[in-house]
Amino acid sequence: METSDSSRAARQPRRRRVVIGAVALAVVMAGALTVTAWHNRGGKPDTKSGGDARVATAVVARTDLSNDQTLDGTLGYGRATTVKGGRAGLITWLPATGTTVRRGEPLYRVDNVPVPVFYGSTPLYRTLEARGTTGPDVKVVADNLRKLGYDIGAQPTVGTWIAQEPVTPGEPGTGRTAGGAAQGTAGSATQTAPPDTTGTTTSTPSGSTPSTRAPVQVKRGDGVLTSSLVAAIKRWQQSAGMPPTGVLGVGDLSVLSGAVRVESVQAQLADAADGTVLTVTSTVKSVTVPVEAGEAGSMKRGDSVAVSLPDDSTTQGTIIAIGATVQRSDSEGGSGPGQPQLTVGIALRDTAAVRKLDSAPVRVRFTSETRKDVLSVPVGALLALREGGYAVQLPGGRLVAVKTGMFSKGLVEISGSGIEAGTKVVTTS
Repeated sequence: METSDSSRAARQPRRRRVVIGAVALAVVMAGALTVTAWHNRGGKPDTKSGGDARVATAVVARTDLSNDQTLDGTLGYGRATTVKGGRAGLITWLPATGTTVRRGEPLYRVDNVPVPVFYGSTPLYRTLEARGTTGPDVKVVADNLRKLGYDIGAQPTVGTWIAQEPVTPGEPGTGRTAGGAAQGTAGSATQTAPPDTTGTTTSTPSGSTPSTRAPVQVKRGDGVLTSSLVAAIKRWQQSAGMPPTGVLGVGDLSVLSGAVRVESVQAQLADAADGTVLTVTSTVKSVTVPVEAGEAGSMKRGDSVAVSLPDDSTTQGTIIAIGATVQRSDSEGGSGPGQPQLTVGIALRDTAAVRKLDSAPVRVRFTSETRKDVLSVPVGALLALREGGYAVQLPGGRLVAVKTGMFSKGLVEISGSGIEAGTKVVTTS
């Protein structure tokens, strides 16, 4: 009996069996191999039936593999933005926390005059009064009035030269300009070719008639304060409860990126209106997740994620933003700076699932790579060959070379001649 066993052992190929378990897999991925050989007393690979206690068989399966990670996140309304007042006066009305404010609606009141919300990216940084005033702040006003249903007339096209008319001295706040109001788009202030600015002055001595300022060319993203636009401003001001002057100054509007939800109110009634008034957030609930900078590289906008809610339900989301500013996480025990992190923003596809929640901790599962309909075996079925590469062993002892693909959750993708779904292979028990 011993002679027969030794004879069979002698016929086995002189290869070492490598058992790659969960710990060994990390070593494989790093480029090293942990080798464990099973030998009989003669120093040769042990293939006696007594070794069956150490090994088992697995079936090659066709399945989908994916690499994913689950991280902690926070459900809420996103980052809060501080709103500061921009003009003198006293605050006479403030909204309640949680209030939603949309385009054209008042965000607060100063001296009992509403400060409405306009959507845009450029706040009013100057007084808009003189006909021909050109810039992105004018476009914000024009775009919002048009959205609110006001006829603002035609705007000069990109490339048009505009001569701004000076405001008549002694009539501040009237919206009147020297030489009368320009009609149509910009009336007599509109030119189609570069003007001759020789001798043009921009200063006005006290008591003298103001001179025409140097013309400017309309650029992409600019608006022009035309007579039609000024008339629309007056009509809107009348409707909004503001003095219908046709003039808009710094602090008369609160320019925000869109509809907002009042997160908190810092100011009180009768406070000066030129300080911090309140903070606002988006009106749409979303999820933010701090992600280590090294892991964020596998994520991209548009990727789908699964969000686990506090009631153990799951809803789907989409990555909409990956922060560009690296911040340090809090280290354990507070002994020093932690890992560099980026903030990843996620939009929820089904907002009804979180209708009753304003803020909550959640768990987010990110999937960085997926391999569909591939052949896989447990990682413990892989054998590392001395000559390089990997093989799997069939129950009869024959080795079949295989090519490996994705490693995921204890499984490995394989392919090779004669390997198909249902094939049995030897693996660690």
